[in-house]
Amino acid sequence: MTRIALVSPADTTGERQQLLTQIQGAFGATPNMFKAVANSTAALKSMWGSFGALGGGVIGAKLGEQIAVAIADRNECDYCLAAHTALGRKAGASAEEMTAAQAGQSADPKTAAALRFATAIVNNRAQIGDEDVAALRQAGFDDEAIVEIMAHVALNLFTNYVNVALQVPVDFPSVKLRAK
Repeated sequence: MTRIALVSPADTTGERQQLLTQIQGAFGATPNMFKAVANSTAALKSMWGSFGALGGGVIGAKLGEQIAVAIADRNECDYCLAAHTALGRKAGASAEEMTAAQAGQSADPKTAAALRFATAIVNNRAQIGDEDVAALRQAGFDDEAIVEIMAHVALNLFTNYVNVALQVPVDFPSVKLRAK
């Protein structure tokens, strides 16, 4: 059971309602995570704006979703694992690619480098070395992409923490967390 009210687009007004209507249009439904975050219009604007900005970024939707599932698994976020697995499939990733990404792995060397970097950021609370950034550059990522990967990590930490701490009910097809 959720620890916070879920705000329905029909039960609110103004900017909050406009944002929830945009989200409804994008997904065809209003995911529970956004309904929970809608308790704060500022937080909802921040989250939705970040999704929009990163969706038009240089690293691509597929890699963004692969990063998201790797981070969700590490944070034991059932909600984000389910949501981003579904979104990753829509972005062109195979079921096998999403399962590998959940473990922080990929057969593609460039994707594998990005996943290693993102999981190192999470696992080490951003205390990384020069070699971690150099490995990304060697894999073909420039400074813009490196900062964008960091933005994906930050956004996913925000969404993971909201969903785990507030026990937001999962409204996407369930995906099993890896055994720890």
